[in-house]
Amino acid sequence: MGEYIIKLPDVGEGVAEAELVEWNVKIGDLVREDTVLAAVMTDKATVEIPSPVDGEIIWLGGGIGQILAIGSPLVRLKIEGEGHVVEAAPAKPVKAEAPAAEAEKKAHAPKAPAEKPKPTTPPAAQKTSLVTSPFSANAPRDEGEKPLASPAVRLRAKEAGVDLRQVSGTGPAGRISHEDLEAFFARGKQKPGITALAPDNSVKEIKVVGLRRKIAEKMAIAKSHIPHITYVEEIDVSSLEELRATLNANKRAEQSKLTILPFLMRAMVRAIADQPQLNALYDDEANVIHQHGGVHIGIAAQTPNGLVVPVVKHAEARTLWDCAAEVNLLADAAKTGTATREQLSGSTITITSLGSMGGVVTTPVINYPEVAIIGVNKIMTRPMWDGTNFIPRKMMNLSSSFDHRVIDGWDAAVFIQRIKTLLETPALIFVEG
Repeated sequence: MGEYIIKLPDVGEGVAEAELVEWNVKIGDLVREDTVLAAVMTDKATVEIPSPVDGEIIWLGGGIGQILAIGSPLVRLKIEGEGHVVEAAPAKPVKAEAPAAEAEKKAHAPKAPAEKPKPTTPPAAQKTSLVTSPFSANAPRDEGEKPLASPAVRLRAKEAGVDLRQVSGTGPAGRISHEDLEAFFARGKQKPGITALAPDNSVKEIKVVGLRRKIAEKMAIAKSHIPHITYVEEIDVSSLEELRATLNANKRAEQSKLTILPFLMRAMVRAIADQPQLNALYDDEANVIHQHGGVHIGIAAQTPNGLVVPVVKHAEARTLWDCAAEVNLLADAAKTGTATREQLSGSTITITSLGSMGGVVTTPVINYPEVAIIGVNKIMTRPMWDGTNFIPRKMMNLSSSFDHRVIDGWDAAVFIQRIKTLLETPALIFVEG
């Protein structure tokens, strides 16, 4: 028998460390070659670490949320034959992070000697025992029969004024659990005069790890470093919506459906041509502004795991339809967790939109170290005065934030007014010069 040490492999060019976000094994587990051992995160990409050999887990190299250096020991296995020290097989990208609670459970599993697996009861047998057991307590108990419950359950029932003899238990020998109490409260089954309402004094601790920690760190940097100025302007998008409907009705089958975002992207490209200082990154440590010629627009997207910002590269060189296709491609990749590191980096200005939930006004946080973010609010039909009558118009607010250290309020207003003009007269978006 020998010991096999697996080290954290190189999970990306230029990456020196990674955050451990999930353990898929525990001490004593028997694993086979290619079994996924753990998942780590770098920037906003999560990758799986497989085992290159068969063996038994005898040591785990960290807890959930711990930052590990590339090349540091990750797992030790007991194997047949001589021991060896290697990096793990190439990491595999994954689609989603495991739930934090499950990852915590796996990471803190007791480090005890391996035991032979205990025989398990087949599902069918388990079901039969539940049905035939005389202790399953499917009905309230008789007077004088003492219910089985833990002290915590008894205290909670006492505080709620609940007689535990009226509660059905689903545990062994009819034992009453907190879940049984919850079910009892939900059904409202109780003796007359007894309330089923109970105070909830529970506190759930959720460790901030993985993507959520990356988001927290970046938001904290943005708000502590950048003095935001937010400028809100209403846009009449009635003509734009008519044009969009017409273009969608006449599009080719292979073309993506147009939303308002491709129009906004093209309007931003035109406005940035007049004010290139908005398409920039500010290095506040070196006091240098990096003004980019290419317009790389980040699209803030909500995913099941949190906020990510895929990037449409070189929007200045894309048509309206090309912008729409790229937005759809990146949105699908972000939601399924398959977006690459290249797709999630390199933005020079960002759009944030909550779609139909966009609200009336928002105060978006700048995607540091950028200097501007354009926030799209929802479209609403409102009565607008045309000088003679009130007429229904489709109105939308743009709520945009700017880094006041390098963007003056006047320049921010000029930029948004230029976008407003282009969106309210959408034909101008397609006029060259």
